[in-house]
Amino acid sequence: QVQLMESGGGLVQPGGSLRLSCAASGSIRSIDDMGWYRQAPGKQRDLVAAITRGGSRNYADAVKGRFTISRDNAKNTVYLQMNSLKPEDTAVYYCNAEILPGALLWNKYWGQGTQVTVSS
Repeated sequence: QVQLMESGGGLVQPGGSLRLSCAASGSIRSIDDMGWYRQAPGKQRDLVAAITRGGSRNYADAVKGRFTISRDNAKNTVYLQMNSLKPEDTAVYYCNAEILPGALLWNKYWGQGTQVTVSS
């Protein structure tokens, strides 16, 4: 019933910018923490950035100063603004959210992933 719908990935040149969006839909009572993860081929899925419902943020060291996570609680949406992109940022990006659905059991949900490729 609950789904996370990601958008905004694509191909960008080094130094460019992308803005990822992820909207939660379905029978939702509440959303707590939200975050973005990324995974390159043959590598682990790692946390990129996370944000609490109140707006407290955490970032991986590799993206500090370049990426900004934000959320719009009224729209059940989390964003990742990615600036000064580097080739090493190339990965599939996944959003994640801790959601209380209509069933009244908290659970973590994942988006389908969106490809970000940074290349000349």
